[in-house]
Amino acid sequence: MDVAWEEPGWERLADGVGRRRLPVWDATVGLVVGGSAALMIDTGSTLREGAELRTQAEALLGGRRVTHIALSHPHFDHVLGTAAFSAVEVYGAVGVDDVLRRERDALRDDAIGHGMPPADAAQATDVLVTPQHVVSGEWTLDLGGRQVLLANVGPGHTGHDLAVLVPGSPEVVFCGDLVEESGEPQAGPDAIASRWPAALDRLLALGGEDAVYVPGHGAVVDAGFVRAQRDELARRFGVS
Repeated sequence: MDVAWEEPGWERLADGVGRRRLPVWDATVGLVVGGSAALMIDTGSTLREGAELRTQAEALLGGRRVTHIALSHPHFDHVLGTAAFSAVEVYGAVGVDDVLRRERDALRDDAIGHGMPPADAAQATDVLVTPQHVVSGEWTLDLGGRQVLLANVGPGHTGHDLAVLVPGSPEVVFCGDLVEESGEPQAGPDAIASRWPAALDRLLALGGEDAVYVPGHGAVVDAGFVRAQRDELARRFGVS
């Protein structure tokens, strides 16, 4: 099912597949539309941003609602909008649920440290949603005439990196922050640097040479870009 990607900021990537680059932190969210369900990939950095995404998605879907959410990794700019969505099935890499429960205060402080107003950060973390479903290998979602693959391809950027493969022509791979186009990949204290190049190898195996790769930040890229970033990370961290 294709849609008219007419809401502000949305970009069509393939039939029934789109994405939006959000302001401030330039995080990407994705939307995949099936015949009876719809998947949102990441949810923005605040409840206000999540509510805007929900409203836009419902407009794009002709009044239908988002039914599934996949969280690519547990950083504030990708997860804090989740509570704005109601009655959704939320997925993440195995262990991300524990991280979000255990490190709620650290997530709030990280958001504030990056410039988020303290009230917004506190509001979002007070109602933080953790995934009901955790992916240890691969998980196929049926959205009604369209199957989407959730793949635990990490660790790398964090200890809990989830990619989303949308089969089609072209195939689309949502990479989270395993891939960044608008700047150098960010390796924070929770990065597993020694495993990051291998995670990008798994992304490339997942999508192949002709796929569209959607970074967590920046413009969409191709397999050559992912491979070059993989090699640069290997040099940066001294791994093969």
